[in-house]
Amino acid sequence: MRHYHSLEETSLQNSWLTVGVFDGVHRGHREIIRKLVNEAHANQSPAVVLTFDPHPAVVLTGKEIRCLTTPDERVDLLAALGVDAVITQRFTADLSTATAHEYMSRLKETLGLRRLLIGYDFALGKGREGNAARLTEIGLEMGYTVEVVPALSDESGVVSSTEIRKLVSTGNIGEAAKLLGYGYRLGGEVIHGAGRGKSINFPTANVDYPKGKVIPPNGIYACWAYLGNEKFMAATNIGLNPTFTPEREIPSLEAYLLDFDREIYGEILQLEFVARLRDELKYSSVDALIAQIHDDVVKTRKILS
Repeated sequence: MRHYHSLEETSLQNSWLTVGVFDGVHRGHREIIRKLVNEAHANQSPAVVLTFDPHPAVVLTGKEIRCLTTPDERVDLLAALGVDAVITQRFTADLSTATAHEYMSRLKETLGLRRLLIGYDFALGKGREGNAARLTEIGLEMGYTVEVVPALSDESGVVSSTEIRKLVSTGNIGEAAKLLGYGYRLGGEVIHGAGRGKSINFPTANVDYPKGKVIPPNGIYACWAYLGNEKFMAATNIGLNPTFTPEREIPSLEAYLLDFDREIYGEILQLEFVARLRDELKYSSVDALIAQIHDDVVKTRKILS
């Protein structure tokens, strides 16, 4: 798969395309992507995904939006679904003023666009004027066709990135996983911490996670931990460590890997959240903290076994 960082560096022919942020590449997104890949390949054409960074709403509203996936994570998830090319286009104020006709003209020129697959509520261009009807009209002029893919719904309603972000941010890890189609992940480089876990025989891996991602609320979680191709159980803490550092403002991410004993500083650790065990608490003594950690480990092992 090829990854382009702008339309300007892209040159393709006869492309089948879908466009969107695709934050999380959740089950609804996968319906569109699988259809795109299957139909494009049946027509000997490349399946192309155009996505944006940052999220367009950040530029249009000025509000911070924490995402479910980093741009690189998004590319990896899309690649696993069999697409031939991903374009991560930087979304800017200038881009937001382009009309639907202007933007589709660029797509036709750089991708040789033949068919466009879009979600049920998709629109592009200034003022979101490029809805399905308008894009179909432009397609008649430029020589591409449009197909609208219906929304994927379950008992809770339409599967959406917005809803999943709410679920993760409120600690509903299991429900988020159902909509994503996989367990929510946070990861990054293992960095040096204060070493307090090691001093009480529960050494934790401190993870330098991406600050632009959605963070589950402070608390203790049962997670699967991935180091390359290795997989371990982990009791994971997100929080301020109030027993030791009540002045901390930015939550830390620390994982105690079960049945594990080696130094992994500088390595990349990915944590897949399976279940929330409890809130983060402040303890009156180190012994009380140790007793609680023992209980967390037992619960983690039971959940993941």
